[in-house]
Amino acid sequence: MGSHGTRTVAGIDVGGAKKGAHLVILRDAQVVEGTPFRGTPDEMRRLCVDWNVDAVGIDAPCRWATKTGRRAAESALARQRIALFSTPTRELAGSNRFYEWMLSGELIYSTFFDTYPLLTASSKRSSRVCFETFPHAITCAMLGIDAASAKMKRVQRRAILEDAGIDASALKSIDDIDAALCALTAKLWLEGKTVAFGDEPGGYIVVLEGLVWRPQTI
Repeated sequence: MGSHGTRTVAGIDVGGAKKGAHLVILRDAQVVEGTPFRGTPDEMRRLCVDWNVDAVGIDAPCRWATKTGRRAAESALARQRIALFSTPTRELAGSNRFYEWMLSGELIYSTFFDTYPLLTASSKRSSRVCFETFPHAITCAMLGIDAASAKMKRVQRRAILEDAGIDASALKSIDDIDAALCALTAKLWLEGKTVAFGDEPGGYIVVLEGLVWRPQTI
């Protein structure tokens, strides 16, 4: 864990093979020197270990849907009028190139799990953890569902980071900004200022607190 009260967190924005995944590490509210960083899952995991990261937020599904239905977390977000892609079954994902980025996310989670176990209802904030989060839902929680705009996402999401005291000047792309939002969510999870949608079988989606939410707090 970070020493002298310092908490270090990471966020990963996940893309397909061409775009790759982007990692941002925050120590308190500062973007760590050397990031934003784009690399392989194992390189990202080793960088998190080197920086003594406590929690990792990842913008990709942590679990696949089952043949019996949609993930509980996604159903809960949909009831809050949050637009999102439905996670398919693993079988369907493997047969459709659109889901390539979700397969990339699967590889990242599997690489991180030994060092950063997936969030459960019994996870302790004193132990390392990783979890799924979602920049659009984070933006909706902070600004309101009707105010969050895909056309304005670069401006709006950068402003959220700056309002949290994070210097976002080094974050040049929307992928880097989204990775930083995931890291901010990890920081606030450590502080007990997040909420989680879903259940353990289907995986939780963690977002910032907002007046519209009525999910489980873990």
